[in-house]
Amino acid sequence: MLTDDSTLKVALIGYGFAGRTFHAPLLAAVPAVALAVVGSSDPSRVRADLPHARVVTDPIAAATDPDVDLVVIAAPNQAHVPLARAALRAGKHVVIDKPMAPTLAEARELVAEAERHGLLLSVFQNRRWDSDFLAVREAIGSGVIGEATHVESRIERFRPEVRARWREQAGPATGLWWDLGPHLVDQALELLGRPDHVVASLAVQREGGEATDWAHVVLECGERRAVLQASMLAATPGARFVVHGTRGSLVKQAADRQEAQLVEGLRPGEPGWGEDRDPLWIHEGGTARSMPVASGDQSRYYAAVAAAILGAGGNPVPPRQALDVMAVLEAAQRSADEGRRVAPDYGD
Repeated sequence: MLTDDSTLKVALIGYGFAGRTFHAPLLAAVPAVALAVVGSSDPSRVRADLPHARVVTDPIAAATDPDVDLVVIAAPNQAHVPLARAALRAGKHVVIDKPMAPTLAEARELVAEAERHGLLLSVFQNRRWDSDFLAVREAIGSGVIGEATHVESRIERFRPEVRARWREQAGPATGLWWDLGPHLVDQALELLGRPDHVVASLAVQREGGEATDWAHVVLECGERRAVLQASMLAATPGARFVVHGTRGSLVKQAADRQEAQLVEGLRPGEPGWGEDRDPLWIHEGGTARSMPVASGDQSRYYAAVAAAILGAGGNPVPPRQALDVMAVLEAAQRSADEGRRVAPDYGD
């Protein structure tokens, strides 16, 4: 139900780390949307941060609220499907935090539901608007290193203590591969396209760990390769991106800083937002030169979602792309579980 000024009313379900750190501030930066309802089991925390939002403790009530146009699901992964289904059946557009669903089959069911109702369904791939990825994608597209033949992409952290939170507990679509893997896979598909096969190794390396906290996954795209690495025990993380091509190589050492800025309280549009002072290095024929990196801005995802709903643009992460990511995530899990090379099920 659009308001008279065509502002989209939003219900945000989940006010844990993702909802509070990413979704609420990024939504607040987009004039075309207004955060009207928050579904949370901790109303006092929400009211302290968002005094103008109405807080409900029943997530289904938030998903089906008659006054909202867009439902954003930042709840634990096992809740994505029932909440998204309820919202779609209530006539709401839906954004789901990654991963789209615990299984590819459930993701396909949600896509079919959205198509039946003619509603937007999108997955929150905010890291498409990271400074590091934007710089690498632009450089590859310019042809400066010729054809990209090898992409290394890493998200490595040093968190040796296992924390008592659902992401690190045993369960459907928990663990590091299902947490950071969707970002790594989505970006790799943007750079190289769909892989033909996936070879994966997943492990639990920390004492007391219940869910995967280390992942090494190779995507085979014809003769080209993407090597994806994630870890919770990397005190000295490797380069965020290394790309080799037929005429040279790219190296982006440091990662985008928007997550750290959001944690620190910086908001989109404020001075320094998304700035990246770590250059992109281009290596050609024994020489190296650096290029400055443009700022990232993850709020552009929600600006694009609003434009798509209002008929002024396309879905920034359409269901077909989200399903491809799910197919690769699931293929990697099977590869690790079965110790073999697996072809993703794209459903073509």
